Amino acid sequence: MDDGGKTPEPATATPQQPPTSGPDPIPDGGLTAWLQVVGSAAILVNTWGVINTFGVFQAYYETDLLRDHSSSDISWIGSTQASLLFLVGVVAGPLYDMGYFRHLLFVGLFLIVFGQFMTSLCTEYWQVMLAQGISQGVGMGLTFLPSAAILGQYFSRHRALALGLSSVGSPVAGTVFPILFSRVLPRAGFGWATRAIAFILLGVSAVPIAFMRTRVPPTSKRVLVDRTVVRDVPYLLFVAGGLFAFLVLYVPFFYITLFATSHHVTSDSFAPYLVTLLNVGSIFGRIVPNALADRWGSMNIIIACAFCSAILIFGWLGIHDLGGAVVYALLFGAFSGGVVSLTPSVLVGLSPDMGRMGARMGLAFVISGIAILVGTPIAGAILGTEESPQWLGTMLYAAFGLLVATVFYSASRILLYARSGNLKA
Repeated sequence: MDDGGKTPEPATATPQQPPTSGPDPIPDGGLTAWLQVVGSAAILVNTWGVINTFGVFQAYYETDLLRDHSSSDISWIGSTQASLLFLVGVVAGPLYDMGYFRHLLFVGLFLIVFGQFMTSLCTEYWQVMLAQGISQGVGMGLTFLPSAAILGQYFSRHRALALGLSSVGSPVAGTVFPILFSRVLPRAGFGWATRAIAFILLGVSAVPIAFMRTRVPPTSKRVLVDRTVVRDVPYLLFVAGGLFAFLVLYVPFFYITLFATSHHVTSDSFAPYLVTLLNVGSIFGRIVPNALADRWGSMNIIIACAFCSAILIFGWLGIHDLGGAVVYALLFGAFSGGVVSLTPSVLVGLSPDMGRMGARMGLAFVISGIAILVGTPIAGAILGTEESPQWLGTMLYAAFGLLVATVFYSASRILLYARSGNLKA
């Protein structure tokens, strides 16, 4: 038929819908991702690296600056510092989820460096507690949790390895700082020995400030308290395990120097280097277990590390010479380092989504922080006076704490398997 010269209408095509925008896939590598690992390692220098150095401060305070105070009194300074690293996580976690990562970074790093400089000027117990215990502890709490949580935005398949590599900053600093402090102290005094560490912390702080950025915008659902944890039994059991683990995990770091000198295992000049050796061992404990965790599961490896740490505590009293002390420090540093470095990886795996990860990690860190706060002072109270120390009671306290932690970790592992049928976690 004639259409009157009109061009026939084309068939109506289905309009193309723009592609649905979703979150970018996790890169699991690349320059930007690995720069986050470098920045996180720098934060671990300023946080756990400083905490792992407290053993040499403890020994100096007991023999000089704070010699009128008991071992338990002095250990409250270090335990306050370490506990605040965890306790402040209940605030830092939700703030991280809300997108305040950079704010937490700036304020936290300032407080750490400021506290270290102020410690160099202290002459009284309350001053040391305020500067080294509280100021640095709060700064550590504001930066540590975000430094671990941000790696979950950049790594999935290699998350445990990334967290392990970032945590190497802690034992490296814990190796260098005691040597630096012990070398500078007799030549320039306590003030400059402490300030030398402070200047290093200041320089290291530039790395995360320069490179660390969040990859994804904050979730629109802002969670201050994740109420779903009360129904997540594997999570609760793991947190309970963390309570007992961190209650006792740092007893050797605080007291091995005093043990070595009181038992004449080493000379007074070499004893502080046992803290350095603990941190040397911890370097391997931050890398090897985390590399294995990507293949065998973070929960499985942390159970093995906690159990081996408990067995080593039982062997502490068997140290009678320098060789035994060196081997013991390296081994305990390795296995205890695995417990510390794998904890964030397990918590990330136990979080149902990234929007609640900070809140969940913050709650777990609060429990662990309370444990660290009271754990080493309890050990100091059990130990008693320097004239008649009760080393056996102190060691049994630490060993059984780690055994109980292993039981809770194992129970969490069993329930996770029953729920998912997956042997990895």
